[in-house]
Amino acid sequence: MTAIYLTWGISALSVLGVISRPFGWPEAIWAVLGAAVLLALGQIGLNDAWAGIAKGYDVYLFLIGMMLLSELARREGLFDWLAALATQRAKGSPVRLFVLLYGVGVLVTAFLSNDATAVVLTPAVYAATKAAKLKNPMPYLLICAFIANAASFVLPISNPANLVIFGGGEMPPLSTWLATFALPSVVAIVVTFTMLYWSQRKAIREETLEHDIETPHLSRSAKLAGYGLVLTAVVLMVASAIGLDLGLPTFIAGVLTTVLVLALSGQGGMGQELGETLKGISWSVLPLVAGLFVLVEALDKTGLTVMLAQHLSEAAANDAKTAAMGAGLLVGFLSNLVNNLPAGLVAGATVQSAHVGSAVSGAVLVGVDLGPNLSVTGSLATILWLAALRREGLHMGALDFLKIGAVVMIPALVLSLLALVAVAG
Repeated sequence: MTAIYLTWGISALSVLGVISRPFGWPEAIWAVLGAAVLLALGQIGLNDAWAGIAKGYDVYLFLIGMMLLSELARREGLFDWLAALATQRAKGSPVRLFVLLYGVGVLVTAFLSNDATAVVLTPAVYAATKAAKLKNPMPYLLICAFIANAASFVLPISNPANLVIFGGGEMPPLSTWLATFALPSVVAIVVTFTMLYWSQRKAIREETLEHDIETPHLSRSAKLAGYGLVLTAVVLMVASAIGLDLGLPTFIAGVLTTVLVLALSGQGGMGQELGETLKGISWSVLPLVAGLFVLVEALDKTGLTVMLAQHLSEAAANDAKTAAMGAGLLVGFLSNLVNNLPAGLVAGATVQSAHVGSAVSGAVLVGVDLGPNLSVTGSLATILWLAALRREGLHMGALDFLKIGAVVMIPALVLSLLALVAVAG
């Protein structure tokens, strides 16, 4: 038991470091440090640690592909063009701009995943706020953080965590998925919008938008980068429909688009352009994910998954609806304590071991996807969003985000779970 508690304690401290970032050190350092301590103390073997890292293979490829596409689009000016277009469509109304950007966020999350929203949409929204000469861009940037999680169970591809929860060959067909999650998704999206706008209404109404926005020239390479993003969305839909992993298709799409765009850009040597593109990517997210996978592997070796599966199975046998609500709420809040990536991995393994019904497994998925909107490091998507903000010289404090998250996430999670239980009922 001492060894088990030691593993749990080190893992908890490591995740706490990821969340609070002591000494201002990046999140990745704390995840890797926790994994290294477990390895050094013999709480996890080298082979098991490597097995944990290897489980993230698809996630690494997915993130690399998306970050390549995002950085490429940013460098080629695609985001500046889209920003000018969005600002023109707002016609001087800050409220209309907020609604417009939220709608775009829903589409990007649904068809490109929540991580793509954080990586791809955040720079575009920041460019839009600059083009509109807004005094306070944060209410609009918050859209990217919240919709990335709120719309992340519209489709199976909307969040890589979905594939974890329904892994092991149990992913439901798209028609079944939509029948189960369409109403909860609509509830999550609408309630999140309502509460987020309400929390930011004063700052939004005090803004004035620049009317005369000049649309920058869209170069051939920028168009090609845009086509790459659209093609990636199509590829992901097809891959999801036929049951393929999403990482390799995304990685291939990102690499091919990068090579084609840089070859056609004609701006200096291709090697130099490639170096600048790679330099702009937040590579630290990869060791962060790898470290978290090792922590989860160590926790699994302590029998945590088996214990949780037993409790979940017993609760579902007694009252499936109550178990679904309880599991969804518990996982939702727990995701903010340990980050939804490890929470999703543990929850997915638990659901598969417990062999529970669709109501309980669906509620767990909603909790993993939507729950992280409470805290700034609740999900990988929000951590990526933070990295995008830092790139632009902006900062969002953990307490400030928590105050907004409590207002936005709690009603959205409760109402979405009620909708899910009603549909599954």
